[in-house]
Amino acid sequence: MKRRSLLTWCLCAVAAGSLLAGCGSDTAEKGVLKIGASPVPHADILKAAEPLLAKEGVKLEIIEFTDYVQPNMALADKELDANFFQHKPYLDNFCKERKLNLVSLVAVHIEPMGVYSKKMKDVKSFAEGAKVAIPNDPTNGGRALKILADAGFFKLKEGVGVSGTPADIIDNPKKVQVVEMEAAVLPRALEDVDYAVINSNYALGVNLNPVKDALFMEGKDSPYANIVAVRANDKRPELQKLAKALTSPEVKKFIEEKYQGAVVTAF
Repeated sequence: MKRRSLLTWCLCAVAAGSLLAGCGSDTAEKGVLKIGASPVPHADILKAAEPLLAKEGVKLEIIEFTDYVQPNMALADKELDANFFQHKPYLDNFCKERKLNLVSLVAVHIEPMGVYSKKMKDVKSFAEGAKVAIPNDPTNGGRALKILADAGFFKLKEGVGVSGTPADIIDNPKKVQVVEMEAAVLPRALEDVDYAVINSNYALGVNLNPVKDALFMEGKDSPYANIVAVRANDKRPELQKLAKALTSPEVKKFIEEKYQGAVVTAF
């Protein structure tokens, strides 16, 4: 009797353990991917891929974010299956600072950064002490400073590349003032500064056309391809289907026709 009771208890424990393990290891509904994305162009590109994924039995749930922090934290916390809003240098720096294990699944497109203004007609005739706003995160901030240096606003220390900070400005004859702000608020800051260096997704979000409205554009050879990020240990076939759909001829055509050079494919 005791042996039977012990055996019964063991079998129940094993069954319960298996059930809990199953719940913990597969938090996502089968065939459904929850993806966090910036509204433009990321969510639009994902929507263009939806019919292709539907044919493969994969349904997308797109959750829109307007900042550069929450999508990665939600992915790390398993609230999302993937996110699509950032380039790899930003992801790598974010993961290093917060000790997260997120990786790139696939590179999809490049959003050339641009210099915009509501007060000036070009990047040459600005007055002494002009205020220029840039993103306040390290990767996009350094990238913006390089663009400003390329445009002739000032010079940076030799060798800093896209890793510079305002402290690396060494030749600034017109005493340009660099103001660091959260990337998402830069379009609104155009009323208060002379220029702003804005990521294309935020420019497009307020109906600024990077090709027509930017006074100076980052070169199309930019290494900052926007990627889909996933957890490093997540190897589900649905994610591979997502990568394939986002780099398909159909999505390439959508990007080229809709954005007319403001967004460039990376595949």
